[in-house]
Amino acid sequence: MKLLAAFRATRRQPWLQVAKSAIATILAWLVGGALFPAHLPIFAAIAALLVVQPSVNQSIVKAIERTVGVVAGVVVASLLALAFGQSTWVILAAIAAAIAIAWLLRMTTGTSNQVAISALLVLGLGAATPNYALDRILETIVGAILGFVVNVALVPPVVLRPVHDAVDKLGGELSASLERLAVALESSQSRAQLEALMIEARLLRPMLAAADSALTTGTESLTLNPRGRRRREELERLADTLKLFGPIVTQVIGMTRAVYDRYDDGLHTEPAVRAIAEQLRRAAHDVRRTTRRAHPDPADPPTASLPALTAPLAIAAPSSGHWILVGSLLEDLRRIHESLAEPAA
Repeated sequence: MKLLAAFRATRRQPWLQVAKSAIATILAWLVGGALFPAHLPIFAAIAALLVVQPSVNQSIVKAIERTVGVVAGVVVASLLALAFGQSTWVILAAIAAAIAIAWLLRMTTGTSNQVAISALLVLGLGAATPNYALDRILETIVGAILGFVVNVALVPPVVLRPVHDAVDKLGGELSASLERLAVALESSQSRAQLEALMIEARLLRPMLAAADSALTTGTESLTLNPRGRRRREELERLADTLKLFGPIVTQVIGMTRAVYDRYDDGLHTEPAVRAIAEQLRRAAHDVRRTTRRAHPDPADPPTASLPALTAPLAIAAPSSGHWILVGSLLEDLRRIHESLAEPAA
């Protein structure tokens, strides 16, 4: 299973992405062959294939990376071939020199690999003359341009659905963690139940990281995308919601940790603790409300459900054994309340 996971993605690429890659590669081969009939248009086809990326922004980066790598690799190979011929040792030396130059210039991994591959192809496939080198550079530029044009022309993808899903899952789990903590404060808990509560709270961090990653991908999909203007406001709402949830995740984990560390069998009988549990449920309600605000549904508008964290909280003095925990929970509740009330202000 680990071997399969090394080369298999968790899900297939969209069929449109596969179609665009095929169209761009075929088009680059045909155009490259027409413009440079003396040699097979391998450089043009490879450039087009690499440039077709999930977003327009990534396509530009790949086009630049591919072109710079080819130019450097072709120059290195041509100079060595002109000086020493095209024997096997020259090919090996060209590969080593290309890798060393890319390292000295601090090129990215993709560009560094492209320098070495281009040097190998130039010496392995053709006579490394000045005209041949220039043709391969021009051929690469043609392939990169065609790949970029195909990627822009054929409905550039806008990847916002994964952002919606990630923010929804995080909001749902965040509200569920608040409610689980409320239950733990109101009833007697075994050590195993407290362990489970802590583990579930810690799972919020990887969910937050996944949502951040989805947001980055969504932002890239809108950059330089002709279809992106209509969706920017939607992405901004999701980004604001995720920014709001980040500190709350930290506070919920901290509250859960405090309960885990300072729990005793008499905690659920404390009146102040029961009042805090009620506020935790109100906070869970407002987290769900904030999640709905990130992508409004006409059938369920967020204004139909008013914030719950509005009533003042009266706390009786806790017993001496619980005052540290009660004070800690109250301070985190105050921060959560301020975070959730801020968007509505």
